[in-house]
Amino acid sequence: MSASPESGPEYTRAEIVIDLSAIRRNVETLCEAVAAHTDGPAVMVVVKADGYGHGLYGSARAARAGGATWLGVAERGEALDLRGDGDTGRILAWLAMPGEDFGPLIEADVDVAAYSVAQLEEIAAAAEGVGKPALVHLKIDTGLSRGGAPMAQWKALVDAARTAEQAGHVRVAGIWSHLACSDQPDHPANAEQGEAFTAALEIADEAGLEPEVRHLANSAAALLHPESWYDLVRIGIAAYGLSPAPAVVSADELGLVPAMTVRARAALSKDIAVGDGVSYGHTYIAEKAMRVALVPLGYGDGIPRHASSTAPVQVRGMRSQVLGRVCMDQFVVEAPRGTVAGDEIVLFGPGADGEPTAQDWAEACGTISYEIVTRMGGVAGRAERRWTDDDGSLV
Repeated sequence: MSASPESGPEYTRAEIVIDLSAIRRNVETLCEAVAAHTDGPAVMVVVKADGYGHGLYGSARAARAGGATWLGVAERGEALDLRGDGDTGRILAWLAMPGEDFGPLIEADVDVAAYSVAQLEEIAAAAEGVGKPALVHLKIDTGLSRGGAPMAQWKALVDAARTAEQAGHVRVAGIWSHLACSDQPDHPANAEQGEAFTAALEIADEAGLEPEVRHLANSAAALLHPESWYDLVRIGIAAYGLSPAPAVVSADELGLVPAMTVRARAALSKDIAVGDGVSYGHTYIAEKAMRVALVPLGYGDGIPRHASSTAPVQVRGMRSQVLGRVCMDQFVVEAPRGTVAGDEIVLFGPGADGEPTAQDWAEACGTISYEIVTRMGGVAGRAERRWTDDDGSLV
């Protein structure tokens, strides 16, 4: 989980800076976008995986300040940590293991998800034990084939929930599902899953369930599929300033600002000659005499090895590139003449000053921006991490 930063604005090796005001403004922008429609849905901001690497507590506070009425997390510890930090709003925790104790979550007024009758029975038993009904969101698998009850088991889950509700152990607060292809607007799975969700809601209605919220839309659906909004949309990567569907619309076009900047000091800078090999395996051979700089970060700090000889960086205001293989603790970049040890090298940031973005890194590495920022912020690496507000000061 996030710890208070120990460093100030100056750093010696490398740092990850998270602009909490950017997260707040991104959430404000997204809330305004959905509120512009008649009967606009409520907004949940997902802060799982330590806020996608941006820090659990700061991300949650910024999301609340931006207008999020719900927070979403994957596992129980994240929800309880938020309660310990003083968050009193609605929180949904959706990924539990068999045998987990739901009691502390129920006592803390955390909404929990049920994927099966067996899981619902565990939740109901815990609720009976603490003497308080559990707030439950029943999940239907509409075609992602991941979490949730398949349609063949849905009626049994709905009926069990109705029984538990009548016994006073459960209140069905939500019914939900998750889209598989929402970043591809024309993919047939979107309509198929929408139809499956409608059918699941009809079964729940026939059983007498009256959920507080029905939710299907993730970030991409919240931006591209208003027909999927229902009562609540779940905003994930978009809250952190990155497009959930970069092939369709950019973060800039959406009015979003990336919140994470990763930068380092050059540990060493030197000249190499034509024909010199760089890093393990000599997968890069210099075709010209050049200056290079050594960046003191590697895959032990969350740098993807797939960034080898492909990911962009900025050195002395100029775009450059990783040369050769990324190592555990370091990698080499081409540098402008005059670069010396201690000069700053920006791996990625908002892009406003010409530096690469996390989306640029994702494209270079053949992955998604979600993975880039979550790896960088979530790995227990050696980069110092700090959080800033509007004026750049520490928070």
